[in-house]
Amino acid sequence: MSNYVVAMEAAWLVRDVENSDDAIGVAVSEAGKRLNDQDLDYVEVEAGVTTCPACGEPLDAAFLAANTALVGLVLELTVFNADSEEHAERIAKSEVGGALRDVPLEVIEVVEEDGDGESAEAA
Repeated sequence: MSNYVVAMEAAWLVRDVENSDDAIGVAVSEAGKRLNDQDLDYVEVEAGVTTCPACGEPLDAAFLAANTALVGLVLELTVFNADSEEHAERIAKSEVGGALRDVPLEVIEVVEEDGDGESAEAA
């Protein structure tokens, strides 16, 4: 059995905001609160990043229209003692999905850790 770091992307809807920075702040705060309420404070929540199709520069993953924003969040956690990458994905989606009901989640990366707690790719 191995430990895996699982990163997921979440789509978070924020209403009544005037700019993308406010939307990102609200989304991170609301997601963190819902995770903490379910004792999932070990899940890291960050704003996602997307790439501009025209220039290739990184942009915050937030789209704002009519004072409503769709914010892309990245949720990352370590899954201990999983049988495989697929098993780690299922565990992560089950844990986080239970706390963030009705929030679309997609696994974007799974990295196996080596024995020292470092990702195998970084070693």
